[in-house]
Amino acid sequence: MSLLDPLLILELAAIGTGTGFLAGLLGIGGGMIMVPFVTMILTQKGYPADYTVKMAVATSLATIMFTSMSSVRAHDRRGAVLWPVVKVLAPGILLGSVLGAQIAHALPGKMLGVLFAIFVAFSATQMFLDRKPKPSRTLPGRLATFGMGNVIGLLSSLVGAGGAFVSVPFMTWCNIKIHDAVGTSAALGFPIALAGTIGYVYAGMGLPQMPPGSVGYLYLPGLVVISAASMLMAPLGARTAHRMDIRPLKKVFACVLYALAAYFLLR
Repeated sequence: MSLLDPLLILELAAIGTGTGFLAGLLGIGGGMIMVPFVTMILTQKGYPADYTVKMAVATSLATIMFTSMSSVRAHDRRGAVLWPVVKVLAPGILLGSVLGAQIAHALPGKMLGVLFAIFVAFSATQMFLDRKPKPSRTLPGRLATFGMGNVIGLLSSLVGAGGAFVSVPFMTWCNIKIHDAVGTSAALGFPIALAGTIGYVYAGMGLPQMPPGSVGYLYLPGLVVISAASMLMAPLGARTAHRMDIRPLKKVFACVLYALAAYFLLR
């Protein structure tokens, strides 16, 4: 497979375009879209099944490094990033993300696929029900918050997500306003992505039969093309969201996510 294969570039650009638009429109993490379709592409190219999910997860995490920076700037301008909370959670997230990459490397590809399917089905259910956690308490002490950072980083690294599926419910449950929770979660996406990507690069070094352009489990052509396309399309998705009622669309998209979860379970 050539790095400059026009069909491959078009396929990756289509993934980035869809991921960016849906992220802006529905406020979802790109991993839910990116991981299944990158897995499909690499599988069709004939690469070992035990590698493809891990490469898709690593590539998804790496793209979050770029997309999270623009998101953080937008939230920070509105004063919605709680930097003291970031400083407490981030060290635990860094540790958990690196650990998650090593666990993913040790797991069979099929097992990681099952974990991803569970994550997607859980996210689809939350989207379908449009459930918002009711705040009831405050953040726990520093040690417990550090431990929660471990959990967020570990789970995010395993499934290639930015962590919002855990960190936003956790923060709103701790009586942090939803807008601040979303903004703070965006800031946490960068350390999750950075540590997770480094972990996957290290874990995958020296493996045979990897696609051209791979560094460990990180698939560089996917990172470059998907990141560029998604960053271009995310603002359009966000503008579209302000012009329409997206609640019915979320239910339709939740059904698509159930189908993607079923694909991972069946394969």
